Amino acid sequence: MAKVFEAADASNLMTELRMSFDAGVTRGYEWRVSQLKKLLVICDNHEPEIVSALHDDLGKPELESSVYEVALLRNSIKLALKQLKNWMAPDKAKTSLTTFPASAEIVSEPLGVVLVISAWNYPFLLSIDPVIGAISAGNAVVLKPSELAPASSSLLAKLLEQYLDPSAVRVIEGAVTETTLLLEQKWDKIFYTGSSKIGRIIMMAAAKHLIPVVLELGGKSPVVIDSDTNLKITVKRIIAGKWGCNNGQACISPDYILTTKEYAPKVIDAMKQELEAFYGKNPMESKDMSRIVNSNHFDRLSKILEEKEVSDKIVYGGQKNRDNLKIAPTILLDVPLDSLIMSEEIFGPLLPILTLNNLEECFDVIRSRPKPLAAYLFTQNQKLKERFAMTVSAGGIVVNDIAVHLSLPTLPFGGVGESGMGSYHGKFSFDAFSHKKAVLYKSFIGDAAIRYPPYSRGKLRLLKALVNSNLVEVFKVLLGLS
Repeated sequence: MAKVFEAADASNLMTELRMSFDAGVTRGYEWRVSQLKKLLVICDNHEPEIVSALHDDLGKPELESSVYEVALLRNSIKLALKQLKNWMAPDKAKTSLTTFPASAEIVSEPLGVVLVISAWNYPFLLSIDPVIGAISAGNAVVLKPSELAPASSSLLAKLLEQYLDPSAVRVIEGAVTETTLLLEQKWDKIFYTGSSKIGRIIMMAAAKHLIPVVLELGGKSPVVIDSDTNLKITVKRIIAGKWGCNNGQACISPDYILTTKEYAPKVIDAMKQELEAFYGKNPMESKDMSRIVNSNHFDRLSKILEEKEVSDKIVYGGQKNRDNLKIAPTILLDVPLDSLIMSEEIFGPLLPILTLNNLEECFDVIRSRPKPLAAYLFTQNQKLKERFAMTVSAGGIVVNDIAVHLSLPTLPFGGVGESGMGSYHGKFSFDAFSHKKAVLYKSFIGDAAIRYPPYSRGKLRLLKALVNSNLVEVFKVLLGLS
């Protein structure tokens, strides 16, 4: 029987990790590299176990597990190993006349002991990717995987304990009780991925100790389809980004489509055709689609679908089987804006299409709602692309594809407003777990008497000229011309 995790355990955990960090265990380049290499070994040697755990938890197809979790993690680790020396090196900063003679730099300093609370929908990617950033930046870290993906949580705990340095990296399994006890500790940063509801709880707990947070949340990510598009490719990419990514259970999944009344029938016909090509005439039997994570989420989605004035808006799909936790890809047309399906993040295989008199209206619809984690546009119109990118506020914008920005480490991944705060991926992960410390080195040479009392009008004029970096005025003061 597993030992119960209690308040004293949480306190002792923090004490032990703090001792390791204070002793400098995690700060050196060699330690960071050794741990990152161990994470790479996990990806290389245990991929079949990871794929199996993801299938147990979510019914994920092997392709989704291998590509969207393991391969992305492998790339993330390799990038960190390749760039770590550059990331760790101080950045030179310019100095001014005010500080002359001096040099300045920005030092990336590890924060200390950090907590990563991850999500169930991509339980390996969303657990290890932030840990890569925490380790790269030289922190001690505790990972709390989601209890809603128990096979993945158990495997993460086993593998990280087996491979990583236990004096600085720990995994704590459990549910609300364990998470609550962890949140009572004084961390140097908390990194949370999940719902905005729990995000608020995390932030309230963090506020008690003024702990900085990164919140990777979600929201209702819109897809705008212009009639000036390649419809066949557009629809394929929407399907791949919706049902081909954990059956809609993804934070950047398309949540609703906006298109014109005139163009909507063509979009629906094309989606029906491609969905059948992808998943067959009976998608409930397809092996290429994940299942719903558990019965609670199944019931939540069923409630959304069965709401009055929503169920009769289904134009494709709608089949469901609670025993198998399966819901078919479902398209709905012009559901009420005040319905549940348009009020909360769907996080499942349902996709409403809202029709507009003209595409111009899409900007007002998106602006009237909380800022999403992602916003998507399909068009060949260059001016529309530019306007969408410049005026729509979202965590990320993708034009003519879905979710692919997630794979690009040169782009920050994170939300804005209610879809989250802070970002990561690539160097942004390193920065998320670092303090940018300002360091100025001053010489004893050239000590200026004008800094010190007694003050005079001449000192005032000279100091003002120096502070404003006005060389002409400095010379005028020195020559008695001012």
